[in-house]
Amino acid sequence: MSPEKHQEMVKFIWSLCNSLRGPYKRNEYRKVILPLTVLRRFDCVLSPTKEKVLIRYNELKGKSENIIRPELNRITGFDFYNLSKLNFERLLDDPNHIAQNLNSYINAFSKNIRDIMERFEFGQEISKMAEKNLLFQVVQAFTSDKVNLSLENVDNMGMGYVFEELIRIGAEQSNEEAGEHFTPREVIELMVNLLLSSEEDLAKSHVVKKIYDPACGTGGMLSTAQKHIKRLNSEADPHLYGQDWNDGAYAVCKSDMLINGANAENIKLGCTFTKDGFEKERFDYILANPPFGVEWKQQQRFIEKERDSLGYDGRFGAGLPRINDGALLFLQHMISKMNRPQDGGSRVGIVFNGSPLFTGDAGSGESEIRRWIIENDWLEAIVALPEQLFYN
Repeated sequence: MSPEKHQEMVKFIWSLCNSLRGPYKRNEYRKVILPLTVLRRFDCVLSPTKEKVLIRYNELKGKSENIIRPELNRITGFDFYNLSKLNFERLLDDPNHIAQNLNSYINAFSKNIRDIMERFEFGQEISKMAEKNLLFQVVQAFTSDKVNLSLENVDNMGMGYVFEELIRIGAEQSNEEAGEHFTPREVIELMVNLLLSSEEDLAKSHVVKKIYDPACGTGGMLSTAQKHIKRLNSEADPHLYGQDWNDGAYAVCKSDMLINGANAENIKLGCTFTKDGFEKERFDYILANPPFGVEWKQQQRFIEKERDSLGYDGRFGAGLPRINDGALLFLQHMISKMNRPQDGGSRVGIVFNGSPLFTGDAGSGESEIRRWIIENDWLEAIVALPEQLFYN
């Protein structure tokens, strides 16, 4: 499918929001569009093996999930499956019970997909659309030939583009919180180009690179870095890792990883400071756009305990910034994830507002963190960005 066809599909899917007007505000459309797009993609890619899965499941009934799961994944060719006889088309056969049947269909997915739908809180939207007599119309629209999300029609890269565009549009329309979860594509591409520009070993055959975003939001930085590496070397094998504590962003990111064929188990839910999802891991490339000016009072006790007990052997030995801005805590966390020089080292890129550069007098936490970075010769460049780049 060409980029023009991708764009047509994006426009058509987002045009379905017209039927949501009234009960939904513009900044709420994505609560419906994103999870339904994910479901429709899964529905389409599982369709060719659906009957085989149901037959094999009946043969395996009574066995442990550790036996059933890998066998059904082998049949589907994916890390997920569905055990319902229903699909999107069959849901339309019973308009009076479409809400009940859609919930039943979702609950028949493997646990990893059910987890994503729970984080989307899509059950609430199903109830809301059913109450407003919108659900049948919306599901029917997603069965249109214009939303043919089969692998034959849209490969993983194309689906990644479609989903990324839907995320971007949703973020633009939710601008009161978009800056916390969404970084403009131009900024991501600049960061990725800066991080990867001097990496000669990316040309090696089947090179493996680990990429990490500790505030991954919807996963835009990870997927852009992956695509960039693949453009440089189609044989490269980028492994993506991310963490976010926002349920909705986590659900979108994990969906994006599954849609792109990446390992979705490497996306973790939880606060990076208090529940490091990759405690023993180090990475080749680390990039993030942490929230601007967000206080860390909720995590204060945990962070101070780690600093006092571990010092420089932990993540926060260099110092603690003032309580109303945790951006420099993210930077220290990212530095702690760098490979040692003898293991090839790492490169880090982070988006800040001006505060971490200038806040704090001599001897303050901010000043000590900056001194620690400069004395270790870790700072390579500071790039000033134009104003009004972010949606908030």
